[in-house]
Amino acid sequence: MQGMAERMETMAQKVKAVVVKAKDAPVEIETIVVPDPGPGEAVVDILTCGVCHTDLHYKLGGIGDDYPYLLGHEATGVVSQLGEGVTNVQVGDRVVLNWRAVCGECRACAKGQPQYCFDTANAAQPMTLEDGTELSPALGIGAFAEKTLVAAGQCTKVDDDVDPAAVGLLGCGIMAGIGAAINTGEVKRGESVAVIGCGGVGIAAIAGAKLAGATTIIAVDIDQSKVDMALELGATHGVNSKEKDPVEAIQALTGGFGADLVIDAVGRPETYQQAFYARDLAGRVVLVGVPNPEMKLELPLADVFGRGGSLKSSWYGDCLPSRDFPMLVEQYKLGRLDLDAFVTERIGLGDIEAAFDKMHDGTVLRSVVEL
Repeated sequence: MQGMAERMETMAQKVKAVVVKAKDAPVEIETIVVPDPGPGEAVVDILTCGVCHTDLHYKLGGIGDDYPYLLGHEATGVVSQLGEGVTNVQVGDRVVLNWRAVCGECRACAKGQPQYCFDTANAAQPMTLEDGTELSPALGIGAFAEKTLVAAGQCTKVDDDVDPAAVGLLGCGIMAGIGAAINTGEVKRGESVAVIGCGGVGIAAIAGAKLAGATTIIAVDIDQSKVDMALELGATHGVNSKEKDPVEAIQALTGGFGADLVIDAVGRPETYQQAFYARDLAGRVVLVGVPNPEMKLELPLADVFGRGGSLKSSWYGDCLPSRDFPMLVEQYKLGRLDLDAFVTERIGLGDIEAAFDKMHDGTVLRSVVEL
């Protein structure tokens, strides 16, 4: 057994990666140890990884305190090693990584709704610092690294004749926005859609509404530059909610009735109330913006009953990666989905701290690390 352990240790790979060791500490480039894949696992050579708000939440302690964290999760890579029993991908496949490796056995999967899988998988083995300290990979991925170890189900094969920086964004935020419109909101051709909050997720929701055939797409934000960007990427109307009441503005743009679907891509009680009252009778509200744990929502129950329709939350755009990623890559290749527009800048591993600052200032849709 000792000889086996020594053999496995020598076969583990050491690579450069971005780690945060304490709450709100600066990120650091460290050498980490990536073990050979065990049963059901894969090692992926990372090509690109987007800088997502979720990574910043990890850094700031907004998700937990299991430091040190290995950051990064919106990634494209190439499968370089496979453990036993893996059949969904092969060595050499170009893949987009996801954080919903469905189990196929939980109660959601059993009733044919794997997009809601309640027991998603990550790699069983830990990646570590050189001193043996175990790392907590962001969303079970950890892709601000030259290589990472994931459950094979976290790999979705995609065509390799497309820009990895663009399609890798499907791994989290862009999928969340597009899916909020198409999967959760179930946009139909000819419907009206309003999106409150025009960051990366909100503009992706606008792109999803356009892809689904909505004819009135209203972008709402307190930042006029974000409204302008949304108009360039698919919105038909823009509302600066610092200057106009968004509920009244959305109603005025939809014949006085309100939108068929309103998506809250901010996740605050104020914006959710705006979404609730800006929809048509029997309209739909989708919450895709992530609220802070201390936030509370108050709505008159009579209004909830009297307006009908549906109030939904969207987890990861209710996506099924094996179904949605290849389909959206094909839409991108056909020119119907402009994923390139979401790539604001291409950076290196050493530029992530600066990318967090730009994200906080709202000056980028996505910074993408290229390895």
